[in-house]
Amino acid sequence: YTVYAASSIKACGTLFHTVLGVDEKPAMYGAALIIVAYTFLGGFQAVCWTDFIQGLLMLGALFAAPIAALCLIGPGGGTVPAGFMAMTADWKDIVSGLGWGLGYFGMPHIIIRFMAIRSEKELKKAARIGVAWTFFILLFSLGVALAAHLYLGAGEESSTIFITMVRRIFQGPWLGLISGLLLSAILAGAMSTADSQLLAASSAFASDVYKPLIRRGKSSDKEMLLAGRAVVLVISVLALLLAADPDSGTIMNLVENAWGIFGAAFGPVLLLSLWWKKLSLRGAAAGIVCGAAADILWLIFLGKTGIYEIIPGFAAGLLAAWAVSLADGAKAETKLEELFERCVAYQSPEE
Repeated sequence: YTVYAASSIKACGTLFHTVLGVDEKPAMYGAALIIVAYTFLGGFQAVCWTDFIQGLLMLGALFAAPIAALCLIGPGGGTVPAGFMAMTADWKDIVSGLGWGLGYFGMPHIIIRFMAIRSEKELKKAARIGVAWTFFILLFSLGVALAAHLYLGAGEESSTIFITMVRRIFQGPWLGLISGLLLSAILAGAMSTADSQLLAASSAFASDVYKPLIRRGKSSDKEMLLAGRAVVLVISVLALLLAADPDSGTIMNLVENAWGIFGAAFGPVLLLSLWWKKLSLRGAAAGIVCGAAADILWLIFLGKTGIYEIIPGFAAGLLAAWAVSLADGAKAETKLEELFERCVAYQSPEE
């Protein structure tokens, strides 16, 4: 959570530094303060509504910017780097690229959105909306990359190429307003990711650690709220320190690392819990630990191989969860399905 939140805070600093020329660190501090403030004040509902509005802004910006660039280029104008559109690539790049898809199964900040569904009847509609949203965001992102290469040529910095393209297209006092609106989509994307991470971390700690393990089920709602807010503050401070560290790497490096460990740790367990009734509690724990450990160890010792660490991490987590659950067999103390039923009963008004 901390690494992922750091990438979002770093993106805010990069945006303000590139556009306004201000120092990155004060911009990071301001962005972190605003994100923490509305996460504190509104909680889950505030994050959902702000993410909805920010998401529409992101979608509109990704749609409008490449169209404007292609209109200025005209038919037959612009060139892309040699081999840019080639359908050939190293097998490591192909495997690693496909590996990013595995991360979606283990993203708490994405999965937590399904908590807002009113009933099981809305699950299919929610799934269609989620898949369609992801499809169009990725499609338009590719459109931005292609249009930027055609309009700007080669040699531009990838992390700021959208900013550069928008500022060159929309110049002048009136067009500058459009430029500001489109560039605010970057801020919206960074903030929506950061607040989702903070909210997911807060709820995970308060509901899964503080209440059942530390307080043994005796904590009040107010106490849970305070515990969750404390986690938000701690993660925000750590993320801010990490983002401000010049040796923390690029925004993409931070996202890649966080995405890998999330997918490797939680992805296999989540899939097995949905599709395999023999998954045990110890098996789930083993999958989480082994998946995360394999991801980190691969990154440290075998990162130069060119294989994205989520792939061996995901495989290790899947194998560990499967093997430990089979070893438990009929003697398993708790099947995951039974655990879910007990949690529902524990949280019911009758209890």
